[in-house]
Amino acid sequence: RDLSSGINAEYGGVAFPTCICINEVVCHFSPLRSDPVVTIKEGDLVKIELGVHIDGYAAVTAHTLVVGATPEQPATGVKADAILAAHNAAEAALRLIKAGNTNVQVSEAIQKITDSYKCTPLEGMLSYQIKRYQTEADTDKQIVLNPSEAQKKEVKDIEFAVHEVYAMDVFITSGSGKTKEYNTTTTVYRRTEEVYQLKMKASRAFYSDVTNRFTLMPFTIRAFEEETKARMGLKECVTHELLQAYPVQQDGDGVPVAQFKYTVLVVPNGNIRINGGLFDTATCKSEHKIEDKAILDLLAQSANRKAGGKKKKKKAKSAAAEAVTEAAEQS
Repeated sequence: RDLSSGINAEYGGVAFPTCICINEVVCHFSPLRSDPVVTIKEGDLVKIELGVHIDGYAAVTAHTLVVGATPEQPATGVKADAILAAHNAAEAALRLIKAGNTNVQVSEAIQKITDSYKCTPLEGMLSYQIKRYQTEADTDKQIVLNPSEAQKKEVKDIEFAVHEVYAMDVFITSGSGKTKEYNTTTTVYRRTEEVYQLKMKASRAFYSDVTNRFTLMPFTIRAFEEETKARMGLKECVTHELLQAYPVQQDGDGVPVAQFKYTVLVVPNGNIRINGGLFDTATCKSEHKIEDKAILDLLAQSANRKAGGKKKKKKAKSAAAEAVTEAAEQS
C-alpha cells in the first residue's frame, strides 16, 4: 500500500498512546486536557513512549533524557547510573536477539550490566514478541527482567527465530526494583476479547467508537473529543472487563527510573532495529562502569546485520530494478 501521503486511518494508527513520565513515574502517564498541568523542570529525568501500527503490525519505542544535560554539563548521580545502565542493557540485548539465541542470554547480560552500575531492572517488566494486533499479554515468547515469584513459574525459556519481531523494553532503577501505583487517574486502556451486552446507551456508543478506532490497541481517553461522555461510557466497560486498564506506575523507592525501548526484526543474517537508538552517552557521567570483559566485547560488536556477498547484493539490486521497471510499465 502507498504510504507516501501518510497512514490511512482505516488500517493504521496509534499502537500505544504517547506517555511522558517524569523521574520516579515509570509508565502509562498520559494526562488529559482537564488534568492539572505538570511542568517539566531543568534536571528532570523524562521518559517518552509511543507506538504506531499499520494493519495491526506495531512498532513501539521509548527514550529517556535529562532536561538540560549536555556533554559539557552531563547528568550525574543516580540518574546517570540508571540511564547508562538502561542504554547499555538495551544495546546488549540488541546484539543478542538473533536466531538461535535465547531470552536467558539476554536476561543474564542485562543483569551483569545493571550490577555494574549498582542498579536493578524493574521487577516483572516484559519485553515480548509482537504479532498482529497483539500486545505483551498475548504471547508466550517473552523476556522478563527481574521476574516476580509468579513469573519465575510461568515464563518459559525461548529461542529467537528468523522472521520474528520483538519489542525490547528496558526499565532500570537505582532502587530495589519494586513498583507501586502512582496516585493519579488512569487514562490508558485496551479492549479485551470479553463479551457483554452493555446496558447504558453512553457505554454502547463509547465501546463502539473504541472498537472502530483502536481495534485491540491501547488508547488514551484524551483521544476522545468529548471527555465527559467518554468517561460516562468507560465505567461500565471497565466494570465488565471489556477494557483492560493500564494504571500509572511509580518506583517503589521514589527514585528516578530510566527506560529505553525499540522494535527489532529477527532476520537470517542478524536483526534490524527499526526505531530508537539515538542517545548521546556523553550527556551522562557515572562513577561506575562496566568491567566484565564478555559484556564489553559484546557491546563492542557492530549492531548492524552482516552484509551478504556480492552476488546477493547484485541479485537484490537486479530484483529492485525489475520491480521499478514493472511498476513504471503498470503506471
